[in-house]
Amino acid sequence: MGRALIIGAGGVASVVVHKCCQNAEVFEEICIASRTKSKCDALKAKLDGGKTKITTAQVDADKVEELISLINEYQPDIVINVALPYQDLTIMDACLATKTHYLDTANYEPEDTAKFEYSWQWAYRERFEQAGITAVLGCGFDPGVTGVFSAYAAKHYFDEIHEIDILDCNGGDHGYPFATNFNPEINIREVSANGSYWENGRWVETEPMEIKKVYNFDQVGEKDMYLLHHEELESLALNIKGIKRIRFFMTFGQSYLTHLKCLENVGMTSIEPIEFEGKQIVPLQFLKAVLPDPSTLGPRTVGKTNIGCIFKGLKDGQEKTYYVYNICDHQECFKEVGSQAISYTTGVPAMIGAMMVMNGTWKNPGVYNVEEFDPDPFMDALNQWGLPWKEDFNPVLVD
Repeated sequence: MGRALIIGAGGVASVVVHKCCQNAEVFEEICIASRTKSKCDALKAKLDGGKTKITTAQVDADKVEELISLINEYQPDIVINVALPYQDLTIMDACLATKTHYLDTANYEPEDTAKFEYSWQWAYRERFEQAGITAVLGCGFDPGVTGVFSAYAAKHYFDEIHEIDILDCNGGDHGYPFATNFNPEINIREVSANGSYWENGRWVETEPMEIKKVYNFDQVGEKDMYLLHHEELESLALNIKGIKRIRFFMTFGQSYLTHLKCLENVGMTSIEPIEFEGKQIVPLQFLKAVLPDPSTLGPRTVGKTNIGCIFKGLKDGQEKTYYVYNICDHQECFKEVGSQAISYTTGVPAMIGAMMVMNGTWKNPGVYNVEEFDPDPFMDALNQWGLPWKEDFNPVLVD
């Protein structure tokens, strides 16, 4: 059907590449591009010889002109951005200049500020519409599938959705005293920031990890979970009409929290540059360099993830609750694509979203979050491509 340019060569990119190659009828050709071309070449070496033609390229995603040159040379139907969130805007600029469809898995955040929101990318709406190209924002799992779940619930089960609780449980164990399951810099910035939730038309801010709940997750068990700010709260508050409250919870073990607190106390999670032996370094970037690479965790991670949404609202004038979620096994993911479940649950939806754009299902000029599209074909594709979902029409609610 066409060709995709995949920018990034980390754990999520590896899953995207594997799944694109499994879906060769849609992804006839792919180009893997990154600042470190050797990583792209290593991915190509793993998967060469199948039906999908794979090429690689070196590109600095911070430089718009380099991106434009690569896009003009390769002529992709879509750019799948699985690089760093700091690079979203430069890649969007390059897609605008070349009139190429765009998809990412996480919203833009400035490198020098621990702040992530959609306003920077939503500002591109009119320009993408005028260029006749589609940008799909946040097409991982959360954000991504959680938005599709919300659109699906609104379409099929509710007249009004009043409350959404997004629950992200990782019951996996990698055996390290401290490691992050995705990019350490992004992960630690996210969990050490103030929490917030949307209620009655406004943001309610909390201290980091201030609100703790306990929930019993299917096939994982009882886990401590903490309220965080998460980007899909912003888009769902805008796009799910009638919503009164949206919260996001993520599970953390006590060992992780203890290590994180110690690192915060000694300044290692700071994003403010300091001088060290005559050089400027960012403590969090140095910490990232000494922590285990998330892409290496696959062989040693056991257990399951459980990620989903609990909805509360009205149907035919009656109160209704509904829970839809996915369970993913770390070792099964590793056997299939060589990655743990965190990368898998992000990479599979990115491939599906790109497929939706390439086959015309989700092709609409402008900039969109996933819940603004028809959820049904995406939900069907989740079952087909490795992320089957379950439903519970009488779930235990989060108090």
